[in-house]
This record gives sequence, structure tokens and C-alpha cells, in this order.
Amino acid sequence: MTSPGVILQSGDAVKLGTGYAFAEGPLWDPQGFFYFADVRSGLLYRVVPGQAPEVVRKTDNGNGCAFDLQGNIVQCEGATRRLTRWNPHTGEVAVLAERAEGRRLNRPNDVVCRSDGSLFFTDPALRVPVGERENESAVWRVAPDGSVHLVAFCEYPNGLAFSPDERRLYVANTRTLKYLQVLDLDAQGEVMGRRIFADMSHDDAPGVPDGVKVDSLGRVFCTGPGGIWVFSPEGVFIGKIACPEPAVNFCFGGDDMRSLFVCAHSSVYLLRVVHPGLPQPGRS
Repeated sequence: MTSPGVILQSGDAVKLGTGYAFAEGPLWDPQGFFYFADVRSGLLYRVVPGQAPEVVRKTDNGNGCAFDLQGNIVQCEGATRRLTRWNPHTGEVAVLAERAEGRRLNRPNDVVCRSDGSLFFTDPALRVPVGERENESAVWRVAPDGSVHLVAFCEYPNGLAFSPDERRLYVANTRTLKYLQVLDLDAQGEVMGRRIFADMSHDDAPGVPDGVKVDSLGRVFCTGPGGIWVFSPEGVFIGKIACPEPAVNFCFGGDDMRSLFVCAHSSVYLLRVVHPGLPQPGRS
């Protein structure tokens, strides 16, 4: 049996593409390809490993992505301060959320889908001019009926991911203090408690907490100074995955969910891990 402390298979990162302004929002489609966003260019790409990435959609500063239970891609679009829903088969685009509690969103950053169909997304405010802010930095939940509900206020929430049982929501804090927090949830997705899961503020290497994912063992992967940090479900540091460029976000994929697709500023890379990542709800 492979030790839970082992992270990578042998081998170097394979570069799949380069020359992007700011690669982000990676997403695996079980049909055999990855999506990723070039945020500053406002483009959504699709890439089959071994082939050149192709543009499939023009967005407004599109960032984090997730599939909903119907197979649509929900994407955070910072410039227009909204979440959109794109049908990759028909090309139809709809606005999913642009206000919360009657006030305009800030700059939605990343989004995840829960098995009940609800969508949790981060909405940091610090990059919005003070006079244009209508909401505080927060994590929000879009219920299956489309209503938007507050999950928790946060300093600068960025990437987020669920534990295997969906009773923990891990949220990266990117600005000022570099840490990963965990929100304890009840069965309905309401917050029961919160705490610091991992502090990265002591490391001055390039990189910040941003993308977060969880593997089949419940281990938490989070970008941070010097690479992708890996923690046990109890918050014990296991190790760090070094990347050729500072990692921004990543996702698990491939037929066995052991391919780690990494967005690293100007390039996208592929590494192989020992233990598979968690599949997205409805996309296994």
C-alpha cells in the first residue's frame, strides 16, 4: 500500500502550453480534456494533453470555473462582477449571479459545486475601488433555486474546495496574511465554525495561497510560497510540489484522476500524482 505521505510519481512537469497573460481556472472534463482561463486576455481554452490548446469562449476577465450538475460551466467573471453559466454544447451563456442581498458583487474569483447542486464562490473586495464596493469580501452560496446566500465574511477569499464528505470548506486567503482556513458546515451547508487550517505567512518564497483541491485521501492541496503545499486532513504539512513557474491554480484529471494540471502564470503544466483527486459532483 502506498504511503499517504507520498505525493508525486517520478518524472518532471510536462509543459502543455505557454505564452498566456495569466493562466487560471483549471477544470477537468471526463470527456478527455482540460479547460483553463487566460484571465487578462478574457479567453477560455480547452486542451487535450499532447495537443495545442484551443480557444472555446471569450469571457470578461473570466477566472475560476466549475461544472454544475447539468454539465454547464459556471465561471467567475471579475470585470463584469458576476457568475455566468455557459453550455459547452450549444454555446448559450446566461448570467447566474451578479448581486447578493440586493447589492452588486465585487470580483467573483473561484467557484465549486456541491453534490446537491448548490454553488459556493469567493468574492474578494480589495481590488474594487472603495467607492464602488457594495459588499464585503465573502464566500457566497447559490442555491439550486438561484437565490444567493451568505456563507461567511473573509479577509481575501480566493480558491476553495470541499472535503470528501462536504462537511468542510477550505478557503485560501491570498492578501496580507497567507493562510488556508476551513469552514465547518452542517448538512445544509451552513457554517458551524471556522479556524485557520494552515499558516503559510512564514515562507517568503514566490507564490500565495490561491488554488485549492482535495484528493481521495482527504489531503488538502493549496498553492503557496514555493509551490503547491500538501496537508493531511488534520492540517499536518506533508510536502510541497515544486513547479517550473509559481503555481496559481490546478486541478486533478485524467482517466484515473492522477494527472495534476497546473496553471502557472504564463504556462500550463502536467504532473502525475500517486493518489487520485476527488471528481467533481456529477462528472465522475
